[in-house]
Amino acid sequence: MSQDSPTASTPPPTPQGGAWGGGRPPADSSTNGLAAGGTVFAGIMLFVSGVLAILQGIVAIAKDDVYLSTPAYAFRFNLSSWGWVHLILGVIAVVVGYGVLTGSAWGRVTGIALASLSIFANFMFLPYQPIWAITLIAIDVFVIWALASYRPTDDAEALL
Repeated sequence: MSQDSPTASTPPPTPQGGAWGGGRPPADSSTNGLAAGGTVFAGIMLFVSGVLAILQGIVAIAKDDVYLSTPAYAFRFNLSSWGWVHLILGVIAVVVGYGVLTGSAWGRVTGIALASLSIFANFMFLPYQPIWAITLIAIDVFVIWALASYRPTDDAEALL
């Protein structure tokens, strides 16, 4: 056998656009496209829900009597303290939403953690604003899915 012919042990050439990297297979293009669009939506929703959480926190801190309280709720907390929790989570969500929209890896990882914390915070806030809390829980679940399933390519830049 001559030296010019390829052998069975020669690996196939890697496709253009980079190798798999990290041992994970490339994502299906239709799923990755949906997740990329979902990631843009997740970044925007993190940003917007952060601004709304800041406003919600300011209202809860300034006026305890704005929100209706349920006396028989198992998780009773001071409403002003919940206002501070929402205010702090809101400020962090605005920064993380910007990080997700710029395409940073820290933004996606922190966004998943923040959306998880937001689910717990909104569950505890159910007796004060039930429809709003359930809506935000549903949005947070979508944000977690979008940020966890998106696999950026090596040449990916900002999402917007």
